[in-house]
Amino acid sequence: MAEDPLIASLLDAVGRAPDDVPLRLHLAGLLLAGSRAAEALEHCATAYRLAPDDPAAAALLASISAVLMPSSPSLPTEPEHSRPFAADGPDNFDWRAAEQQMDRVDVVAEPGPEPDALIERPAVTMADVGGMEHVKAEIRSSFLIPMANPELRAAYGASLGGGLLLYGPPGCGKTFLARAVAGELGAGFVAVSLADVLDMWLGTSERNVKALFGSARAHRPSVIFLDEIDAIGQRRTNLRNNPAMRGTVNQLLSEMDGATSDNDGVFVLAATNQPWDVDPALRRPGRFDRVLFVSPPDLDARVAILKFHLRDRPLGPLDLNRLARETEGYSGADLAQLCAVATRTALADAAATGKVRPVMMSDLDPARKQVKPTTGEWLATARNAATFANLDGTYDELDEYLKRRRR
Repeated sequence: MAEDPLIASLLDAVGRAPDDVPLRLHLAGLLLAGSRAAEALEHCATAYRLAPDDPAAAALLASISAVLMPSSPSLPTEPEHSRPFAADGPDNFDWRAAEQQMDRVDVVAEPGPEPDALIERPAVTMADVGGMEHVKAEIRSSFLIPMANPELRAAYGASLGGGLLLYGPPGCGKTFLARAVAGELGAGFVAVSLADVLDMWLGTSERNVKALFGSARAHRPSVIFLDEIDAIGQRRTNLRNNPAMRGTVNQLLSEMDGATSDNDGVFVLAATNQPWDVDPALRRPGRFDRVLFVSPPDLDARVAILKFHLRDRPLGPLDLNRLARETEGYSGADLAQLCAVATRTALADAAATGKVRPVMMSDLDPARKQVKPTTGEWLATARNAATFANLDGTYDELDEYLKRRRR
């Protein structure tokens, strides 16, 4: 079925402005009205993370949760017993009483997907990642070499596991890299977002996190990919009035703790656009003790991305190397949009003439002028982190990248 044009337009707009809360809420409302509650939850949860004090975000999150987790018929009918409590409860909510009440009530919630059903086997490998040689080298030394050389791993006492946090601007390939790692290892891949763990019932989100890690351990070697880790593992100092989310972060810390969990053979990768919002405890040794900056694609990567998004289309003579040089600072998503705009121009001409014509540089050059890079705002924010919050060297790679751009 073709995508609704309005929703398709809003999805495109959100990709260009991922931090626009009203835009995400508008999209989430339309998705909910179109019986796409799971997708609506993902966008609404992102909006709520960006603006936790926005009443519209809180109200819509409660509405979506009510659709995904309808009230159980087994609950008592008294108002104080039957009222579901959402993760964004008010400051004066009696959470201790709620916990005691939940101990006495047999809650029958709508079952979510079984963790095993979320495990996939990606076909992509590191060879499919264009450019980004520094990032790939770090991933090889962190994960791939220990996995491929068990004798060396045993000789050096290296554990087959660990955590790597990927951060950078939106749309720069962090998710694709995580899939490539799993494909290179021949490992199971479990992609986890806030929508996969968030639940309106106290304690259920923590159980969801535990179940996902348990499934990954049962299918090792496996890669758990935590997308938007700043939402799932946000700073607990920001969650004083949100004990449900605090519990989720605590459970994630427990599952990643090598002292209490057997994670040998379980690789945990995470991605975030806002590493400064991740709880510091997640970056301690044994958890995400390695942090890697994924910059906007370099020249070789931009050429590879342009070729990928123009594949299987009629093409005229193209100078993609020149176009790649002219698109420094573009994200992978920006380049995909550029190719889509150019293709639409060629398609419109073909529709008018009745003849198929190839995509030409005369389509791509105007598209480049129309599609502007979206990484500038992120880099401006990140510059503050590199300048004022780099006491432990976490943002050294980011700082070096910004210096190269200035030069």
